[in-house]
Amino acid sequence: MAGYSSRVRSDIARWRQAGLIDAATADSLTRDVEANERKSLSFGSILAMMAALLFGAAILIFVAANWDAIPRLARVAALFAIILGGYVGGALLKTRDHAAIGEALWIVSAAAFGGSIALIGQMYHLSGDEASALVTWGAGTALAAVALRSNPLTVAAVGIADAWLFLKGFDYYSRSEFPHAFVVMAIVLFAVSFWTRSQPARHLIIPSLLFYLVLFAMDHATLQVAIPLVIVSALLFAASVFAPEPVDKVVQLGGRLPLHALLGFLTGLAMIQFELADESTYNSGFAIASVIALAGIVAAIVLAGRESRGLRWLGYAGFAFELAIIYVVTLQSMLDTAGFFLAAAVLLGILALVIIRIEKRMKNPAAKGATA
Repeated sequence: MAGYSSRVRSDIARWRQAGLIDAATADSLTRDVEANERKSLSFGSILAMMAALLFGAAILIFVAANWDAIPRLARVAALFAIILGGYVGGALLKTRDHAAIGEALWIVSAAAFGGSIALIGQMYHLSGDEASALVTWGAGTALAAVALRSNPLTVAAVGIADAWLFLKGFDYYSRSEFPHAFVVMAIVLFAVSFWTRSQPARHLIIPSLLFYLVLFAMDHATLQVAIPLVIVSALLFAASVFAPEPVDKVVQLGGRLPLHALLGFLTGLAMIQFELADESTYNSGFAIASVIALAGIVAAIVLAGRESRGLRWLGYAGFAFELAIIYVVTLQSMLDTAGFFLAAAVLLGILALVIIRIEKRMKNPAAKGATA
């Protein structure tokens, strides 16, 4: 963000010198850039956050290493002192214009809370498993995020929920039922992110829900999950492209909902293709899914690629994936190894030419508009 602000300031000065804008406009633009500049992401602030995190980790490791030598009451008091000191100290630093260090102390306190759950549970032989501890840790972090209105703590709570989903979804805890509770967690955390003004948390929750759907499709009927995902993703993409302002006013994703919608669209179609793929015979269902995927990629790039480089590159990656899976399913039995390399070279060359032409078309209108 700092690099972007510096470039804008230099552009404003250049525009002022060239007579494109007057002095009053230049001053207004400069003040707006300064008002919206995220100074907390400076290099020094990042180092301060890393130092605070390492300090907190050192304290926790020291306590754990000397666990048996510390009296039981002192153990509990030390853990709670770390948690309370981190939250209170972080709040004081936030009020004194040290936002990055304050947020780092809050993260240390959240980490200390997670460590305290494990250490106190071991000390008092409390019943429960690791999954329940993760849920408690995530809930406590989310409550702290709400109370302190903290963006990083909201992201941390989402990360803990993702860890719980990953471990439960892959039978790490020998689950007896599918972790459907993650949907409730995601909805609650998505709502919390509006209160804490945490756009990164919302960006993390959406791919997490896609991961949940992939796990659910693997555990249940694939097509019953994948087809609705494709349809809903296409509708969200259309809404975000043709009505961007009202849609983004609701989801507040900084105009990046088309990128998430395209990811969901490609994920759903990939699940359909893997389900319908048959290497021994040509599958019409697979062919239809492949055509829809390729057409969707082209439509996404044409409709929203000019405004989003990330969307374009996701489209390029999806196009390359489609070429690979179409070859594996439909052409593998027709070509030998040498033919495969020849076909791959031709396909990659075509893909490179298509990308180059699309990038030129995306840049030319902007260049023409700047010179007009």
